[in-house]
Amino acid sequence: MLVREIMTRRMESVLPTASLREVAKKMRELNIGSLPVAANGKLIGIITDRDICCRGVADGFDPDRTDVREVMSRDLAFCFSYDTVNDAVRQMEQRHIRRLAVLNSDKTIAGFLSVDDLAHYSCQLAGEVLESARPMHH
Repeated sequence: MLVREIMTRRMESVLPTASLREVAKKMRELNIGSLPVAANGKLIGIITDRDICCRGVADGFDPDRTDVREVMSRDLAFCFSYDTVNDAVRQMEQRHIRRLAVLNSDKTIAGFLSVDDLAHYSCQLAGEVLESARPMHH
């Protein structure tokens, strides 16, 4: 099975110039913990609720005057829509992540593959990803 067959296509994105407060409100409205950051249709980062809290607010940035690009995660994990689900799962497990950006062949955003998407396809694969993404306690 290919990633494009089970991924989530409908998604919102934000501009790198959006303020942290704007993005936090959008996340609350959509009841999600992350949003892709795009410029000209190209994925340039991802902003998570953790980025806003730990890199933004905790470091003293003003949420009204700080742009997303200042705290977003730039080290993106992604796959292509034509990759197999098993290849995408392997990457999610290796990187210990619960969602993976999905790109078209021209590297524009096609969607996201999440643990929820995997659960609809295979509870076993979803469980493996969740197990590998579980935070390590010291």
